[in-house]
Amino acid sequence: MGSNSSRLKRTGPGTNSASLFAALGDRTRLRLVSRLCDRGPMSITGLTEGSRITRQAITKHLRVMERAGLVRNTRQGRESVWQVDPERLEDARRYLKMISRQWDEALERLRRFVAG
Repeated sequence: MGSNSSRLKRTGPGTNSASLFAALGDRTRLRLVSRLCDRGPMSITGLTEGSRITRQAITKHLRVMERAGLVRNTRQGRESVWQVDPERLEDARRYLKMISRQWDEALERLRRFVAG
């Protein structure tokens, strides 16, 4: 496991959400997460196949996601194999669900106010 991801404290929805959503807020990183979710753990070599992005750029994106606790890596021989932390994806889902519920409640209050 990456050294930074083990230091994150997870106490509920919203914990470290800024870093999580910042990591997910980039198109390239979203593609990497999607690829890792679809195909499972992959090396940087596998992640760069069919892409015009360099290994160095992929590595930088993976490090951003690792600091957010979104991915972790393990060594297999000379390569690092990366995988998504499903718990962090679940954190994002819970946080978005909580925000959605808050918006639904606010809209319902507005509807009742307008209806009089």
